[in-house]
Amino acid sequence: MTTSETKLRMKLLVDTKAKRVLFAEADKSFVDFLFHILSLPVATVIRLIKEKGMSYGCLPELYDSVENLDDTYIQSKDLLLKPKSSVTGISSIPFLSISDVPATQKTIYGCSNSNIYSQCRSCYSDSSNARCTHCRNSMSRMLTYVAPPGASEAVAAPKGFVKDVVTYVVMDNMVVKPMSTISSITLLNKFNVKDVGFLQEVEVNFGMEEALKLLKASFESKTVLTSVFMSI
Repeated sequence: MTTSETKLRMKLLVDTKAKRVLFAEADKSFVDFLFHILSLPVATVIRLIKEKGMSYGCLPELYDSVENLDDTYIQSKDLLLKPKSSVTGISSIPFLSISDVPATQKTIYGCSNSNIYSQCRSCYSDSSNARCTHCRNSMSRMLTYVAPPGASEAVAAPKGFVKDVVTYVVMDNMVVKPMSTISSITLLNKFNVKDVGFLQEVEVNFGMEEALKLLKASFESKTVLTSVFMSI
């Protein structure tokens, strides 16, 4: 199943009278996704929202300014428009493709000058837009990375951020806590629920579309789950 087809199942506790989501009962996969948001560069968030035609302040205009600027005036667009996530080596996070997480090995480029005796052979870059310091040709020749001995025996990447030992409760404002019977009762008291007859457990799907809605809502609202799911 591809990332775009991935669907998580979640249970929401909804106050049907107030028309709001009180909290969600979620497993490790959803919490890993939420925590992964913290590692996303701002430019990545803007690009994702733009691709879905969503409006988000004036930052998209700043993004467009860089995108539309001629290469004569800017060093490397990719550094700004497609920055790398600060978190690497983490696997099994749902919707991981929404970020620009780099591979465990970098792509290295050499000078396009094919003269093997040239000083250009000593120039390397991780950007194909860079210019050779000797001949000013583009650094567009992709080089082959050779792993050191024993690299294949490396320890497997950790799976996500939280441990798969409990169910988690995710509040409407994205506060995350381990779930327990006592904590659930405490939450109902916190919300000042007078009539439990208005409370309804709703099971929903959470996929790529909902992930992007949640990403946008998290920058605009204190009632993120309500914004995402009560409009469905």
